[in-house]
Amino acid sequence: MALSLIGASKFLGWIGSQSSDLRRFSLSPVQISVRPRGHTPARRSVEVQASGNVFGTLFQVSTFGESHGGGVGCTISGCPPNVPISEADIQFELDRRRPGQSRITSPRKETDTCTIQSGVSDKGLTLGSPIHIFVPNTDQRGKDYSELALAYRPSHADATYDFKYGIRAVQGGGRSSARETIGRVAAGAVAKKILKMLGTEVLAYASQVHKVVLPEGIVDHETLTMEQIESNIVRCPDPEYAQKMIEAIDAVRVRGDSIGGVVTCIARNVPRGLGQPVFEKLGAELAKATLSVPATMGFELGSGFAGTFLMGSEHNDEFYVDPNGKIRTKTNRSGGIQGGISNGEIINMRIAFKPTPTIGKKQRTVTRDREETELSAMGRHDPCVVPRAVPVVEAMAALVLVNQLMAQKAQNELLPFTSPLQEPIPTVAPLNHV
Repeated sequence: MALSLIGASKFLGWIGSQSSDLRRFSLSPVQISVRPRGHTPARRSVEVQASGNVFGTLFQVSTFGESHGGGVGCTISGCPPNVPISEADIQFELDRRRPGQSRITSPRKETDTCTIQSGVSDKGLTLGSPIHIFVPNTDQRGKDYSELALAYRPSHADATYDFKYGIRAVQGGGRSSARETIGRVAAGAVAKKILKMLGTEVLAYASQVHKVVLPEGIVDHETLTMEQIESNIVRCPDPEYAQKMIEAIDAVRVRGDSIGGVVTCIARNVPRGLGQPVFEKLGAELAKATLSVPATMGFELGSGFAGTFLMGSEHNDEFYVDPNGKIRTKTNRSGGIQGGISNGEIINMRIAFKPTPTIGKKQRTVTRDREETELSAMGRHDPCVVPRAVPVVEAMAALVLVNQLMAQKAQNELLPFTSPLQEPIPTVAPLNHV
């Protein structure tokens, strides 16, 4: 459709005024060709992306569903074929995320049982076609949210959803609920399986709950295991500090309040060369991915903000050649990424989470009619999101790394290497199947 610049502006304005009629159309990008008045040759294209529910480019994930709808899940497009994956692989990660797993998490009773509905053969291997994973909602209490239809929870997305859409799913918060992260974790389980086949491992753990801070260096990132992380309900690998964190959560839980904290995430044995040097730096991609998780407030890579207190001579990671002839760094204040590109060291990042906004304590707020009121939220909510956020952070980091691995393979390994410093992405032995 060819429009003058003035006509294009009017057309876009008309789209906004006809939003209710346009809801019946799909959310495919709207293509508008703009032709300046009196100028015929060149055509320019304007693309309006109206989705926001898709993550990734090559390994692409789309999540769907509301907290109190029929169910939630994801569709994965671009997954390589012949990856061995089962519902049990995905269920392991979903069980780490699900509510009701301990006294310090939301008491909502959901088994979060997943089914793979497409994209995997009867032999348990991915087909290369879209993988659809579905998890039903079974324990819903819509009446707990009747008061929230009128008044906004302070610091929650209730108000901003109304500001943007003029309508929202009141029960459970709809898409703003942490229940949306089920699709992320399910897709992340597939991504983690691919990474494991290539020798890369992603692990996360609780490193801070409110004022209980795990001392730097107390966790050995070279030897950290999933078993250590899962050894307690707060997912802190140090038993002493884990108990302090649990006590801190218990103290606010019984008062109907909430607290925040920090999740530390590492990625080991990441191939060198992942990431782009300008707008798609690996650190920037990891930041975008993890900051898209509900309740996140901050991201740090390597030394993070603490590095601002050091001089260059103190902060720089000096190079050396290890016994295997590889160029390494003596320290890792860069967090495994330099110039936006992975350097082969352990990637180390921290993600800050705010206190859960839905609390039982009475708070001042306003109604949709702009009347001031007080609100004590009912429902079942986490007094601290950190323990259940651990597998979500792992999933988002894994999704970024798989996308970057596929991009690296496509761009840099299409033609032969020209330098001995370049290293190929590890290959996996072929599977024997019919």
